[in-house]
Formats: sequence, C-alpha cells, structure tokens
Amino acid sequence: MAIHYPDILQQRTPARTFTYRDKDVMLYALGVGMGADPMDEKELAFVYEKNLKVIPTAATVLAAGARPIEGAAAPQMPDGWRPSQINFLMVVHGEQKVELHKPLPTTGTFTVEGRTVGVWDKGKDKGAVIVNESVWTDEKGEKVATLTGSTFARGDGGFGGPSEGQPEPHEVPSRKPDLSVDISTRPDQALLYRLNGDRNPLHSDPESARRSGFPRPILHGLCTYGITCRAVLQAITDFDPEQIYSHQARFSAPVFPGDVITVDLWKDGKNISFEARVKDRNATVIKNGLTVLR
Repeated sequence: MAIHYPDILQQRTPARTFTYRDKDVMLYALGVGMGADPMDEKELAFVYEKNLKVIPTAATVLAAGARPIEGAAAPQMPDGWRPSQINFLMVVHGEQKVELHKPLPTTGTFTVEGRTVGVWDKGKDKGAVIVNESVWTDEKGEKVATLTGSTFARGDGGFGGPSEGQPEPHEVPSRKPDLSVDISTRPDQALLYRLNGDRNPLHSDPESARRSGFPRPILHGLCTYGITCRAVLQAITDFDPEQIYSHQARFSAPVFPGDVITVDLWKDGKNISFEARVKDRNATVIKNGLTVLR
C-alpha cells in the first residue's frame, strides 16, 4: 500500500450508473430522524410518497449501488503511471461537501465518475489528506451534483507530496449564534441509518466498537452531517430543500446514538454557517459548516 505522487492526481474511477427510487429517498430521511412525529406534516413530506421531498445530503448515499457501465472503456492513464492504494484500516472521514447544480428528483438514473483532486503529505508518522470528487450527470448528460470529500489517511504519510496549500476550512462567525436547534437521536439510529449502505460494524456491533476504542457503537459521521442539513431545513428554509445549493462541514468528534445534537447557526445573506455539539459531553462534533442558499 502506498501513495505515488503526482500519479495519484491522475487517478480516476470508471463511469458507473445507478438508479434510486422514492424508497431510497424516504429511507435516508428516516435515517437522519425525519418523521419522528408522524403528525408533523412538514417532516412527513420527506418520508411519505405523497408530495415527496428530498433532503439535499441524501446525495451522499444514493449512489451507493452504482455499477460499472457495461462496455465502457477504462480511464486512460499516462505511460509509467502507478496506482495508489491507501491503508483503509487507518482512514478517517475528514470533510464532506455536496453541491446540487439542480434539485434532486425523487427518482432517477444517473452516471457518476470520480477522481482525486488533491493530496497533502503531513509527514511519515502524521498521515496524508486526500480529496476526492464525484460528479453526477443525468440521462441528458447535464451535471446534477458534485460531491467532494476529504480523507485523513493516518497510515500513509511520508510519500513526498506537498505539505502546504490545502484549502482552508470555512470559518464560522465569532459572534453568538443567531439561532440554535436541538435534535435528538434515537438509541437505534445507527442501526437504521446503516441500511443506506454503510454497514461498517463500528456502527452496529458493540465488540467492534470496543476494539476501535469506543465504549459502544457510534453514529455514522454522514448521519450527523445529514442531521445538520435537517437543522438548516427546519430553522432557515421552512423545510424547502430546493433553497439549498451546497452543504459542507468538517467532522470533529463522534456522536453516540441517543445523544442530543445542538446545531448552532449564523445567517449572513445566502451563507448559513453552522457547528454542531453535544452539550451533555461538551463535545463539538461538526465544525466549519457552511450551507449556501440559491
């Protein structure tokens, strides 16, 4: 396993195709806690097929079943190119961003292609930061979504790449939050959310969690990320997902199912800054958050 620089910047994934249905959209919404009160018609719109709405951050899971396109040519690489492979047992999800070039439909078929857009060497014993991008296009060839995620590969530093120049995270305002939203998670939330595709036993198996250094299974980081988007929908857009163009955040600490997440929000025109914390544990779980409205 090794990172080869600058070869990794040419790394591509073959084009893949996927289809999602209204069931997938509703399962994601249930996974981030929508519909806890079945009489709340604003949340019901995300978990019931009548006038169904799609949470923007559902884009992080809807392509989980993407399959290679039959007969498609593999990406062409330069002569002498060396593929990079990291130690996935030492990987931590660092940041995530979803940009929606058009609102997500409740069902559709799309093509997704991925590439590595940046890599930084923190040192032999400090790991590496890798930024990957996935782009969705629809059946007309029009761009629908761009997903950008950073991975902290703790076991892959010292490959000789650049150590500086990594994009700076968004800074939230220094003033007090303009408003805060408390969102409760259920003790079984990770067991439901994992049905979206991420079945890492860290989120379901007590023994696996203990081996990873946690007293019990933790909530998926992307579930917490979706919960912060839910907070923006609730507090800022009156549950209108079409107002959201992009949603980005940095993961800073785990959430345990059953925690109450407090999302602090700052509104500056079309920019909504946010951070999330668990007050009972004095833990900030999401930092440097930014939602951009259309």
